[in-house]
Amino acid sequence: MILLLLLCLIPPSLSQNISSYTSSSSPWLPTSTQFLLSPNSVFAASFLASSSSNTTFSFSVYYHNLTPTTVVWSSSPVPSSSSLSISSSPSLLYLNTSSGHNAFPGTPSASSSNSTVSLSLRDDGCLIFGSGWRSFDYPTDTFLPGQTMNGTRLVSLNGRFSFDAKVLTFNDTDVYWPGYNGNKFLELSPTGDIDQEGGGLVMSADFGDSRLRRVVLGNDGNLRMFSYQDNVWNMVWQAIPELCQIHGSCGKNSICLSDGANSTYCVCPPGFRPISDGNYDCERKIEITSFANAKFLRLDYVNFSGGSNQTSLSVSNFSDCQARCLAQSTCEGFMFKYDGSGFCVLQLGRLLYGYWSPGTERAMFLMVDKLETDQSNFTGLTSLLETSCPVIISLPYPPGKSSADARNIAIVCTLFAAELISGMVFFWAFLKKYIKYRNMAQTLGLELLPAGGPKRFTLAEIKEATNGFSDPIGKGGFGDVYKGELSDKRVVAVKCLKNVAGGDGEFWAEVTIIARMHHLNLVRLWGFCVEKGQRILVYEYVPNGSLDKFLFQHNRSRSEEDMGEVAGESKPVLDWGIRYRIAVGVARAIAYLHEECLEWVLHCDIKPENILLGDDFCPKISDFGLAKLRKKEDMVSMSRIRGTRGYMAPEWAKTDQITPKADVYSFGMVLLELVSGVRNFEMQGSLMDSEDWYFPGWAFDKAFKEMKVEDILDRQIKHAYDNRVHLKLVDRMVKTAMWCLQDRPELRPSMGKVAKMLEGTVEIMEPKKPTIFYLGDE
Repeated sequence: MILLLLLCLIPPSLSQNISSYTSSSSPWLPTSTQFLLSPNSVFAASFLASSSSNTTFSFSVYYHNLTPTTVVWSSSPVPSSSSLSISSSPSLLYLNTSSGHNAFPGTPSASSSNSTVSLSLRDDGCLIFGSGWRSFDYPTDTFLPGQTMNGTRLVSLNGRFSFDAKVLTFNDTDVYWPGYNGNKFLELSPTGDIDQEGGGLVMSADFGDSRLRRVVLGNDGNLRMFSYQDNVWNMVWQAIPELCQIHGSCGKNSICLSDGANSTYCVCPPGFRPISDGNYDCERKIEITSFANAKFLRLDYVNFSGGSNQTSLSVSNFSDCQARCLAQSTCEGFMFKYDGSGFCVLQLGRLLYGYWSPGTERAMFLMVDKLETDQSNFTGLTSLLETSCPVIISLPYPPGKSSADARNIAIVCTLFAAELISGMVFFWAFLKKYIKYRNMAQTLGLELLPAGGPKRFTLAEIKEATNGFSDPIGKGGFGDVYKGELSDKRVVAVKCLKNVAGGDGEFWAEVTIIARMHHLNLVRLWGFCVEKGQRILVYEYVPNGSLDKFLFQHNRSRSEEDMGEVAGESKPVLDWGIRYRIAVGVARAIAYLHEECLEWVLHCDIKPENILLGDDFCPKISDFGLAKLRKKEDMVSMSRIRGTRGYMAPEWAKTDQITPKADVYSFGMVLLELVSGVRNFEMQGSLMDSEDWYFPGWAFDKAFKEMKVEDILDRQIKHAYDNRVHLKLVDRMVKTAMWCLQDRPELRPSMGKVAKMLEGTVEIMEPKKPTIFYLGDE
């Protein structure tokens, strides 16, 4: 033992490196300080002590002069009394153990009995014996660049997980990662891509740079790619972003949760308690003796992905799914989705591989005894996945009971009746003198236009509500926006218009038309003000601000306009369900403007800044109808000043007539940004020149030619993307966007059809690739 400790303390400068090991060399002992070195000095091979004991050794290949030591291949562990030797006839590489078994994998023999046969190390890290045995044919837990993956198998160091170049397996039988479209991995390159069968590629986050790389199957069951840079091994790709989806992370009846930092922990569901057996198992607190004495606890976003103990069904509703579970004597609970698809999975016999993930829309209904007092601690905002927006109406409390006596009431009623009659007489006389309503409104400042029009405010009321225009919340092409509070405590957004054409009569007519547009997904206009050259619109206040604050948080600017607050803090990331609901709501609102209003209305400025989000993330379009107050040339100039050229249809740059299809094009660009989470003019990973790059064309190639839709997904929630849950949803959004972005207006669908395409009520044909266009400078 003392000798081993002294050998460990020998400095590297005293170690001896050799280029090959032959039969003429003395037996190689684990205590020897010599090591094989590859010609490029990148890899070395020698005996290394086991991490858990200094009495066992493995003959290993590792990176030379890297700290800490990174092993890429190793033999089975042998005691310190073992040795490595080569027999001359026949040529055989032998690593003996106490039982006489050869610790090298396979049968390491040369193709001939030549006494000069040697053991050497290639530049790519492959250990070679003669011409008949290679370490690359018997990998342990690591693949290196140039090593053939197909036909070989990785096994994690703890022996629980394996990878056969196609799927990841737990305990050699339970597949928990099916790979990419069933194609096998072929070979890792130094630039960070893995070739696949059928011509596919798996690329790392730092693809393109040639550096030291390796693919490792970890003891946690995840397959990862690492690259070496700045003296650190960085993870640049992993097969499973959500570690809890790896089978075996937790034990029976337990639920796996991730802390978001590549580590997990296990908890017991309500009604269960942990078992102290070291396997993270849980057991029921109260056993269920009869289904008549049972109840169900709802666990949102909890999944149990066990294999043979699950039964998938197609049911008509929730009650049907629950009844199916109660009809099975071994049912432990069931999983259900509230999306109308009839998804129902019965969990029979046992609860295995449980995990919590916000990327799923299902809920687990766990059966417990009625006497169980535990409450569900897994709750989520499942209602936000619905496409309907709730309307909350609050009524004031009734006034308290009056304490006045009958005499006081009679006096008050008499005075009120007298005043009312007098007022009606004077009012009638006034109407006889001033016949025209507009003259009467200018004289008395009446607050209502005919036929239930919007309320007319005075400039003094507007200044009082906005505290002298002291709280700006937005600045845009149509004017500045201020936050205010009316006398009835309603919070409003006040927009001071600028450069509005037409007289007072035309302006009042336009405002009346806008105010009569009532739709769930349109910002409500409550009133206006025309006084002293000022033209002001009073809208409802939308608290969550505009959509761009949530999509483009990395390049957010306080100068962007919206009808809500300019948020200084970080906004929450929108999940796929909410983004889909926003897309459907905006499409329905634009279809309403185009097809359902009494007057045909074009928006002419559809973009994320004009899409506001309420408390429940219900989308509302702002600035609709204001285009009717401006001329076409003004709108073109405004768009250039506001920097929204990326959302303008090609016909704006031509002399073509502007139709509703211009709004369809703008919506298509917004829909594509909802999926990608980036601005359409921000160039993504591409090899083409910037002047030739076109965002829709790039997205089309990724989604329909390269079949890599994940490359265009928003990286903020890319980890939550689930092919089974979100594939059809995202596919509808991308295909619909491509149809909306066609260069010729007649090829684009109407907004009514766009809404139906998103809802899935009409079939979406394969779109054509959108072509690039340019807006020339004038």
